[in-house]
Amino acid sequence: MTIDYKHKIEHSKVYDVAKKTPLEFQPNLSARIHNRVLLKREDMQPVFSFKLRGAYNKMASLASDVLKRGVIAASAGNHAQGVALAAKKLKCRAIIVMPTTTPAIKVNAVRARGAEVVLFGDSYSDAYVKALELEKSEQLTFVHPYDDPEVIAGQGTIAMEILNAHPEPIEAIFCCVGGGGLLAGIAAYVKAVRPEIKVIGVEAKDAEAMTESLKQGKRVMLEQVGLFADGAAVKQVGEHTFALAQQFVDEMIVVDNDAICAAIKDVFEDTRSILEPAGALATAGIKEYAKRNGLRDKTLIGIASGANMNFDRLRFIAERAEVGEKREAVLAVTIPEQAGAFKAFCRLLGERNITEFNYRYSDPKFAHIFVGVAIADPAESAKLVSDLQAQGLPTLDLSDNELAKLHLRHLVGGHAPQAKNEVVFRFEFPEKPGALMKFLDTMGHDWNISLFHYRNHGADFGRVLVGMQVPPNDMSAFSGFLDNLGYPHWDETHNPAYKLFLA
Repeated sequence: MTIDYKHKIEHSKVYDVAKKTPLEFQPNLSARIHNRVLLKREDMQPVFSFKLRGAYNKMASLASDVLKRGVIAASAGNHAQGVALAAKKLKCRAIIVMPTTTPAIKVNAVRARGAEVVLFGDSYSDAYVKALELEKSEQLTFVHPYDDPEVIAGQGTIAMEILNAHPEPIEAIFCCVGGGGLLAGIAAYVKAVRPEIKVIGVEAKDAEAMTESLKQGKRVMLEQVGLFADGAAVKQVGEHTFALAQQFVDEMIVVDNDAICAAIKDVFEDTRSILEPAGALATAGIKEYAKRNGLRDKTLIGIASGANMNFDRLRFIAERAEVGEKREAVLAVTIPEQAGAFKAFCRLLGERNITEFNYRYSDPKFAHIFVGVAIADPAESAKLVSDLQAQGLPTLDLSDNELAKLHLRHLVGGHAPQAKNEVVFRFEFPEKPGALMKFLDTMGHDWNISLFHYRNHGADFGRVLVGMQVPPNDMSAFSGFLDNLGYPHWDETHNPAYKLFLA
């Protein structure tokens, strides 16, 4: 029997607990990609995710005697919070089985809402199997996170709100995809009401179960999934969701982690809210789709599906966002190991904002420098590489090199036995163009720079570690240099950490 999802969605019970979230224009992102971008702010739900809609709609549809026995769910977090809140509202018992890899913020949020938590396995699939065991032994009702008509209908209410709020033309609506419940619900409603609107699913590169399933015409099981976008890390999509996607979804887009990080930053710059990785998938998909198809002046709507972000992920996201947006070039440059070469290299970089600088003396003839430079677009990166090579400086663009971005940028350095008479100082440079050249110009001596480390931390001053080879009879002149420079500084030459790892 064919399910009338339009009717189910329009008669959903979600509004007992969920709220109608705003559809917000994104001015900065819209201007950058030359299209009108709007976000459906599901991160503003009481559980900071759309999952509340489907969970409550399913549970509210259960018979009273069934509900009284209680419910069980398997979830990486957002569905779990939805079930927990729904159980609290409906006054029933809830057990949630969560993977042991689930961020603590989600585990704690579920417990805080009164649900019982069982941690089991490394993935949703492991937790799902355990939940089915407990369903039988405890005589509970399983609330599926995505593959259930009532859950799908609950998520579909988002599409109803979007179309009511925006009767004007819409080019496409973008949804993050894990198991496919959100995508299926939105696609079913949109195609029933305004079939000219494209519905596009977006998946993380290492968790593209729906993309592969649609390609092969059958549900596929991924051997493993990446956990960065943990809210969408599902090895196999649902039967109901796959069938609806086959019928109603226009296209799938796959984006990598760098693109997701860049999208998180894009949304933050427009809303001052921080989405979780899965929550930013739609925004990343919008950017990729607009670029791929050369779109201009179209209305593109994305679902900001969740904001349950672990705070300790922010460092990685901030670091990768610029690379993902192609606004940072990561380069390895080889210069002669001779007095004045470092200053000449810095002059070639001009007024560009340097995001990172790593160098350690290791060879009497050549110096290898790891440098991050802010750029406007990939073309500027190519020109910079060409300009440096034209000056006789071999340059390698590492912007797409995972080893370099993940590890080498933190490992450049080590002991330098040939760096005689080395003194090491920490400085605070003003975070503005020209600060480094002032340092080099004020130095005015042929002291060899044997170590240089700098990373942009987003503050109004830069923290820099510098090693210089200063002969003992030059120490008076070196003290004068420090006084003339006027930058705050600390002598670290006798720091035990320096002695152990760098001296």
